[in-house]
Amino acid sequence: MKATAVANANIAFVKYWGDADPALHLPANPSISMNLDALSTVTTVVFLAQQETDEVIINGVPAGDTPLRRVTTHLDRVRALAGTELQARVVSRSNFPAGAGLASSASAFAALTLAATAALGMTLAEETLSALARLGSGSACRSIPPGFVEWAAGESHETSLARSIAPPERWPLCDCIATVSTAHKTVGSAEGHARAPSSPLYRARVEGAAARVAACRTAILTRDLPALGKILETDTVMMHAITMTSRPPIYYWTPITLRIIRAVVAWRAEGLPAYYTVDAGPNVHCLCEEADATEVTRRLEALPGVQQVRIARPGGGTRLIDTTAPPGYNPL
Repeated sequence: MKATAVANANIAFVKYWGDADPALHLPANPSISMNLDALSTVTTVVFLAQQETDEVIINGVPAGDTPLRRVTTHLDRVRALAGTELQARVVSRSNFPAGAGLASSASAFAALTLAATAALGMTLAEETLSALARLGSGSACRSIPPGFVEWAAGESHETSLARSIAPPERWPLCDCIATVSTAHKTVGSAEGHARAPSSPLYRARVEGAAARVAACRTAILTRDLPALGKILETDTVMMHAITMTSRPPIYYWTPITLRIIRAVVAWRAEGLPAYYTVDAGPNVHCLCEEADATEVTRRLEALPGVQQVRIARPGGGTRLIDTTAPPGYNPL
């Protein structure tokens, strides 16, 4: 009764920010994203008859109270589906920082969902897995399908799920991720979602999201980078305008974040086609074509305050793997 799964983080082009139903993580608006092949979480789950309580190890350290509670609650959902009360041991490891606005909870709960259901002998349809992963972390539903993914807001648990709109190979985009901080953000995304409706700008963003998703979908299917870039930059600024005007306000951007944004805009004016987007954190994603990735990376690395630049390309969906596969990974 053991399984190991790997899932990629994702970067939202049109973002999820605010809930219509916080208990079910039903989003106030649809969203669209790309899985990132270079950012992943590997999770092993084993259910044991002799285990008295759930045990969770994250990146080699026993989980603290909040992550332990979140994982245990999600395992309870899986146990309810399987009709068992067996307790689990969970070992999870990500190759990128958690809590820094890089969608670590998305890959973590996508991997946990597949590993836990598989360990209990369940084979769930991709859409069912997506909806189930959403209950652990909203954006985790987008890490279940491969490639470019659209999350329908839905009006119920069964209808709020993500589907692939294009496979990874459809468009070999590069996401040059400029890390400016690996520190855990002081205001988590869950609290950010809760504060979002207090912003006077919130309703306008929600009402225009469906049109941005439709335009984003078209840009992906036609591989139109300027069209995609316009959408993702607009949506980024709108989302962060909401965080800054929420009550109380949240300031995810740092001076370095703004320096990168201004640099990307200047580079584009000089003829280098790159576009920025920023999730709920200070780190900046710069989208470009494969041919420009080396130059974009070089320029990002030269900016003061940039700690690291990592290139990610469109990634696959959440999948089961051999527990011996990941180098340096010690499964249970």
